[in-house]
Amino acid sequence: MKRRAFIQQSAAASALLGLSSLGLQSFAPATRKITILHTNDVHSHIDPFGPDDGRNANKGGVARRATLIANIRKENPNTLLLDAGDIFQGTPYFNYYGGELEFKLMSKLNYDLATIGNHDFDNSIDGLYAQLPNASFDFVSANYDFKNTVLDTHVKPYKIFNKNGVKIGVFGLGIQLEGLVDKKMYKETKYLDPYEIAKDMSRELKDNQNCDLVICLSHIGYNYKNHPERKSDLNLAKQTKNIDLIIGGHTHTFLKKPTIVKNVEGKNVLVNQVGCYGLYLGKIDFYFDENGNSSNESTTIIV
Repeated sequence: MKRRAFIQQSAAASALLGLSSLGLQSFAPATRKITILHTNDVHSHIDPFGPDDGRNANKGGVARRATLIANIRKENPNTLLLDAGDIFQGTPYFNYYGGELEFKLMSKLNYDLATIGNHDFDNSIDGLYAQLPNASFDFVSANYDFKNTVLDTHVKPYKIFNKNGVKIGVFGLGIQLEGLVDKKMYKETKYLDPYEIAKDMSRELKDNQNCDLVICLSHIGYNYKNHPERKSDLNLAKQTKNIDLIIGGHTHTFLKKPTIVKNVEGKNVLVNQVGCYGLYLGKIDFYFDENGNSSNESTTIIV
């Protein structure tokens, strides 16, 4: 064999050996993992339940939740932590501090976003506004019109996050306050139909803002069996499109795994809620391949 031909063949063989050593995984499509953590209806429960508190004995507490969240973020830095409202009211901590402690602790846990529940008006809209400087995270609510209140410009309809190249749009919805909260507590806040607003928001986020993942932070309630005409998360999922995940609150519904609902286009929508009082932490992992296709896994973690 001529020397030049031998060198060329040897070089080609070395290159093939080098490529084979990389393994087939090196050529597999890249998958991006986004983790969504969520709570709802914590109701000022800072401490864990005591040893004599029946089925909730020794569960919950902000310290344990903080440890869980920190460990999950170490595993996947591309994590969002969200809350679906009713942060306030339920223990003497709120009666004494007026929400200051709740917001400061949520800030320590690095919450990314929250929506507003009916009990978050329990110290009036002015009391809620007064505590905003203690929150390092933002609030979203698309169907509460705060134009003529102190919250005007302080609560946005939606917020967009970018995690590892995945664009995530999150908007908020609240329950009708009339008949549920004293008018003097929410003052000139106007309630807008959550279904119609959800259609507008999801279209804006998916079509105009080109979000890969659209999440609704809802405090309208999971479902009302005895009053099917009421606005609910299950009906919201059925009557809209472009929403991938509804994280709910208000009804204190505990789900071991998200409910899958078909939207108006026959596509799957995940609807989840994790009870109340900080006893559980919802966790949903979304996986995006290089073609934008997604899949998901979910778990509910006992705190």
